[in-house]
Amino acid sequence: MNDPIVNKVAESGLITVDPADYYPKEDVKTFDLKDFLYMGMILKEKEFRQSLKDLDWEQYRDKNIAVTCTADAIIPVWAWMLVATYLQPVAGEILVGSEKELHKLIFLKNLSQINVNEFADKRIVVKGCGDTPIGEFVYLELTRLLQPVAKSIMYGEPCSTVPVYKKK
Repeated sequence: MNDPIVNKVAESGLITVDPADYYPKEDVKTFDLKDFLYMGMILKEKEFRQSLKDLDWEQYRDKNIAVTCTADAIIPVWAWMLVATYLQPVAGEILVGSEKELHKLIFLKNLSQINVNEFADKRIVVKGCGDTPIGEFVYLELTRLLQPVAKSIMYGEPCSTVPVYKKK
């Protein structure tokens, strides 16, 4: 009865990877081309160029920008390019698409910074519970990145895991 309490989880050699550690924390803002359309549907080149020139671009400083057009309009390719020339010097990431797509791009970029060699021949648990909303794409990407080097990959918490991969 005097046996010491042993923390088997701590002794198991499991390494926990928490996807929330790579969650994008940067500000995201939308740049909507609809605000620059004549009558909400036509892009007039001269007016568009002048509007961009007159815009205070500092509002986008160090923010990640999702460039979109929520109006049902045909936007010429050069218009997207012109917007990029103004955003590039001040903004962080720039993407044509929604804020959700930009969030995904940044999340994947953050995951790509993982030094997978730190996980060589390790038993890894990818944390599955938490307060931060994590998309399925994150778990797929973590598995894709870690599988070539890991001894095993599990999902969940160290006390209760679901096996995903084991090196043969």
